[in-house]
Amino acid sequence: MSERWKYQIKMGGVWGLFMVVFMMLFELKEKSFAQQFSDQNFYIRAVSFILLGIFVLGYFNWNSKNKRENNQ
Repeated sequence: MSERWKYQIKMGGVWGLFMVVFMMLFELKEKSFAQQFSDQNFYIRAVSFILLGIFVLGYFNWNSKNKRENNQ
């Protein structure tokens, strides 16, 4: 696997997991953890956050990292 994809998965995956946990805690007043895990929307939202983090956020972070390294 290329260095770019490793970086994108690492950075975007962490962001995606952080957002999933943050959204779970945000909705804790309305639904318990068990209700959230049993809901299909939770899994759709989790996959979308992780994919969005990997492909969009990871891509832009990779480009900015390359620009910083090339300027030094």
